[in-house]
Amino acid sequence: MRHLSRNSLIALIINLVLAVGSARAQVQFQHIVIIDQENRTPDNLFGSNPTFEPGVDIQTYGVNSKGQIVPFTSGPLAGCYDLGHSHLSFQKAYNNGAMDGSDKVTVKPSSGCVTGPNPQFRYVDNSTGTIQPYFDLATQYGFANRMFQTNQGASFPSHLFILSGTSAPTTDSTLFAAENPTGVSTGCSSAPGTVVEMIAPNGTYSKMYPCFDHATLIDLLEGANVTWRYYAANSKTILTAPNAISSICQAQEVDGKLTCTGSEWANVILKPAQVLTDIKNCNLANVAWVTPTGQNSDHPLGNTGGGPAWVASIVNAIGNSNCGYWQNTAILITWDDWGGWYDHVPPYQIGQPNGWGASYVYGFRVPLMVVSAYTPTGYVSVNDHDFGSFLRFIETNFGLGLIGPGYYADSYADDLEEFFVPCTPRIFSTIPARYGAEHFVNNTEPDTAPDND
Repeated sequence: MRHLSRNSLIALIINLVLAVGSARAQVQFQHIVIIDQENRTPDNLFGSNPTFEPGVDIQTYGVNSKGQIVPFTSGPLAGCYDLGHSHLSFQKAYNNGAMDGSDKVTVKPSSGCVTGPNPQFRYVDNSTGTIQPYFDLATQYGFANRMFQTNQGASFPSHLFILSGTSAPTTDSTLFAAENPTGVSTGCSSAPGTVVEMIAPNGTYSKMYPCFDHATLIDLLEGANVTWRYYAANSKTILTAPNAISSICQAQEVDGKLTCTGSEWANVILKPAQVLTDIKNCNLANVAWVTPTGQNSDHPLGNTGGGPAWVASIVNAIGNSNCGYWQNTAILITWDDWGGWYDHVPPYQIGQPNGWGASYVYGFRVPLMVVSAYTPTGYVSVNDHDFGSFLRFIETNFGLGLIGPGYYADSYADDLEEFFVPCTPRIFSTIPARYGAEHFVNNTEPDTAPDND
């Protein structure tokens, strides 16, 4: 018998457990929390310690358009420049599958910033433990080697895919919102004249107002009386996906400006730290999307290094809850797009065989960590996942069926069940972090919206 590595043995055990009986054993959760940070890849975020866990796939060098090997150098989590992460930037970096065009991705420094050579080829410095909570979460719970953003572009369409499995304007449209809207606002309460670029299956572009009418996971949740909340820093930010769905954001003019209203919009909480208060008060919704403030976003511009502690504070609040949340909650931690950083793993496929997503699916890797009382310590997944996997997991857990016409991202995705083994719940151990929940709940500084790109 050939020797099995620890992770291979864990995967084998999980598959055996899931295969027992006529139906697959499945952990049922009462709560699922999606924590969505900004603009990182696995190589970039975890490159300071590329062998932190057996089986992880992290590389600390890249290849540029001249065929040269470019070793990564370190950079701070809170930097002074941004990188292009539009669909055009994806096409440059991907280079028809060669994965050697990252050096052609636009560099956007702030005033006085000195980027140094090869700014696209960096890993986040952890010499002072800034991002250690991420390493601790990955090693203590589940880490995905092959988690990809569904879309090939920036944050606005990314968050729509996380909410609904598509960025199409209507149910049957073959178009996708491909970029971020123009201006400082977005969604159905955008200022007149705001537009977003749409991409067709043949790659041609058009423009339209960024207010869409298609099914989302929220429709399924509402129909099944499953509660939900969406936490965001601002009603008009590109991270606040419900603002672009006309059935959720029923725009009305208030004091001369368009404003989202409606019964469903009441579940959009415009203060991210409220999630910590809701957990403490035993008021956690069945499904919660949690987006950050700019200070805690991990976006290279505008963040102040609080992201790892922010994420840890939510996990710790659930893990140490007096409401029983640790035993019945699954936490999915991801990043909305690759941010322009080099990553060595190409998308696992481009589009679906039936043509869905031909010009815009799938994108580059983003990190994914899965945390629960039923997730094996140090489990590393080698299977393909994307944002549709979050939706499929929630649909499977609550018995909801699929979103829309059956050809959105959830239709093709796995359900993440490999991360959960029916067993006696693990005892929670607090994740050390720079700040605790009190820092975020009691913060008197104004929340900034995440960078709008």
